[in-house]
Amino acid sequence: MYLLETREDVIRIPPMKLGEPFNQLSTELTRKSFEGKVDPQSGYTLIVRNVDVIGEGRIVHGDGAVYQRVRFQALLYKPQLHEVVEGTVCEVMKFGAFVRFGPLDGLLHISQIMDDRIDVDLENQRFLGKDTKRDLRLGDPVRARIVSLSINERSPRESKIGLTMRQPGLGKLDWIEEDKKIKKEGGKEEKKEGKKSEKERK
Repeated sequence: MYLLETREDVIRIPPMKLGEPFNQLSTELTRKSFEGKVDPQSGYTLIVRNVDVIGEGRIVHGDGAVYQRVRFQALLYKPQLHEVVEGTVCEVMKFGAFVRFGPLDGLLHISQIMDDRIDVDLENQRFLGKDTKRDLRLGDPVRARIVSLSINERSPRESKIGLTMRQPGLGKLDWIEEDKKIKKEGGKEEKKEGKKSEKERK
């Protein structure tokens, strides 16, 4: 999920930067310090904005830099276990597909793509259901649920996130629309059958 939070933290201002406009410098260093980083509590920081300097900075003996407290707004992405996410198939492998959602990639194992036996066509970068004839290709938009989650704080791209599409309402977005149409048409047929049986009774 995406969150907008107000946070406070400390930035280090190197001595050679101290002659620059202070507010502009604080914003630049706050962005450099936190954007693209992962905090175990808050999540993945995407954007930093509205940086305010709080009080006076501190100088540490023997360092020469100024340690300045700042308050800022952070746009965060924090995936949750069992969360439903929408993304795009960004890589097709023999064992499954990688799906990019937000700033992260998750693995959709071949066993979690659909309720069908699956053929892998690496040459055409796709998976093909043997009975349903449905296919999943590179670049397809999908809806999936997070079933396992292990975030790598040092290298977020290497986080291990497991996904599934084998639940109602999940799958390639085209499949979801197809299922809705089938369900609607099935409901209409049931109503027609009901009306026919009423006439027969009369």
